[in-house]
Amino acid sequence: MTERLWNILIDSFPRILLPGLRMTLPLTVIAFALAMVIATVVALIQFAHVKLLTPLARFYIWVVRGTPLLVQLFVVFYGLPKLGVYLDAFPAAVIVFSINEGAYCAETMRGALESVPAGQLEAGYCVGMSYAQVMRRIVLPQALRAAFPPLSNSLISMVKDTSLAANITVMEMFMATQRIVARTYEPLALYLEVALIYLMFSTVLTWLQRWGERKLAAKGGVAHA
Repeated sequence: MTERLWNILIDSFPRILLPGLRMTLPLTVIAFALAMVIATVVALIQFAHVKLLTPLARFYIWVVRGTPLLVQLFVVFYGLPKLGVYLDAFPAAVIVFSINEGAYCAETMRGALESVPAGQLEAGYCVGMSYAQVMRRIVLPQALRAAFPPLSNSLISMVKDTSLAANITVMEMFMATQRIVARTYEPLALYLEVALIYLMFSTVLTWLQRWGERKLAAKGGVAHA
């Protein structure tokens, strides 16, 4: 490695990391939080077999899971202005990522809800609980514990998927790297460097996932993956 390349890597590291802390992580956290709200609502609709809403929920999941995330970003950011709807890059990315991830997490949550034994619901009814109380106090806590490992994997995947937001001008880590590459003409080293930073973020989340799984396993909530 030449001295010039080494200096470029040292100089670019904070220039890539800071957009990750200021943009990539906030985008991931906000979008995933909204995705969990969407997923829980959609999963509960399907679990309860709400006549009018269940077909809509399944249609939403079918469309979102059947179309590429990048296309969805382009539709919202570049397509909606044709209809008079203008969104800044960051809010557009949050909306798309939350809707996209919500569809995948909804299926995870639905499977987790259905894994709760029916006897648990019946026991709740027998002690005088309403449907809402049974869901809130018995079914949802167990379902969330069962869904913790796959939901954690979805969160880790979202961190990496945020690199697609560079295509709609969100100044996250990958776009910051692209600008440095355009100035220094060192694509291999710099793209490897940003890959390493993504790996760092994913590794931290993986450690947190394993810590959470151990805590839940100690309470009898979930087995180790």
